[in-house]
Amino acid sequence: MNVKIAKRAAVAGGIAALSVGLMISPAQADPTSPNTFRQLVGVGSDTTQDVMNGLAETITDPNHTPSNLLVASYNATNPGYVPGDPAHPLHDTIVTRSGHAAIARPDGSGAGISTLIGDTAALDVDFARSSNGPSTVGTNLTFIPYALDAVTYAVRSSSALNGGTLSLAEVTNLYKCKNTDGSTPAGTFPAVGGVEIHPLLPQVGSGTRKFWEATLGLSDSSLAPCVSDVAADGTSVQEHNGTALQRAGDLMPFSIASYIAQTNHATTGVQDRRGTAVLQTVNGTQPETATSTLNTAFPVTREVYNVFRTSRLTETDIRNTFVAVQPGESNQSRVAKLCTPASGTIIEKFGFAQVANCGVITIKGNS
Repeated sequence: MNVKIAKRAAVAGGIAALSVGLMISPAQADPTSPNTFRQLVGVGSDTTQDVMNGLAETITDPNHTPSNLLVASYNATNPGYVPGDPAHPLHDTIVTRSGHAAIARPDGSGAGISTLIGDTAALDVDFARSSNGPSTVGTNLTFIPYALDAVTYAVRSSSALNGGTLSLAEVTNLYKCKNTDGSTPAGTFPAVGGVEIHPLLPQVGSGTRKFWEATLGLSDSSLAPCVSDVAADGTSVQEHNGTALQRAGDLMPFSIASYIAQTNHATTGVQDRRGTAVLQTVNGTQPETATSTLNTAFPVTREVYNVFRTSRLTETDIRNTFVAVQPGESNQSRVAKLCTPASGTIIEKFGFAQVANCGVITIKGNS
């Protein structure tokens, strides 16, 4: 079903002429105005919200209905969040279609996919951003890759752990509440060099949480008692938000791409949430190259996806924007808008690397 919203007045000025490749826009936290409604609505992953926000500002709607821009990407959490202010909570609601009721803002890949699956009547959401592949076998959903990320662990800059040389096996032991050599600690928490370790995970529903657990051989149902998704001050640990690192022994998974985008916030326009977080090496491999780009040789990498109902992939705007050319298409030179060289430049600007399989539709699942 091709969801079209009642036509609204066209946005004035140069926006109407904007197309992929004409400029590289900073990321916008949600569409630029509360009354800016666009045809294709995406929600979910914190990891990819900024790169998709940036891409969304460069993709025009061919018929300019309901807006001159085609894609609306909504942040995982309230961009206007003010700690301690009930009027500006971290988790709020969003209105994605003119005249529709507000829906809870999906926080993370899992929440985005769940919202997509459950959105069978109102059609408030067209796709989910996901930093993970499918969780269950099936064909109802298609996970379309478009970029590469890598994940490492971060610690406080002032911590004695900063600059350490942990291997992935040693990090795994710490998340199993063991010392780095696999021995059982004397108390609840393991230690490294005399520093008591507090392994942290992002909030439930986070794609990075799911990915990090899978990488380390963990699961929500069998987490060791020293692992927590609550920071020392009692607040929930949010993805790629370094303010959760409050003790010398705190460590948390962190998207390298997100860290790069936050570091370059003056040009990317994303909120700098790093706090005192510093990315660490794994197996002796640096997370970034000498030119401060994603090190694609890092030992822990992952593709990131936009997830659609498989039944909608033949819709013209979805196909032309997200889906690579398919066998049998009359125009074999067609390139999905997210897979063009211009989009590749934006993808790299936000810390990710390009992927050769951008736009393929072979990755399926039911959730």
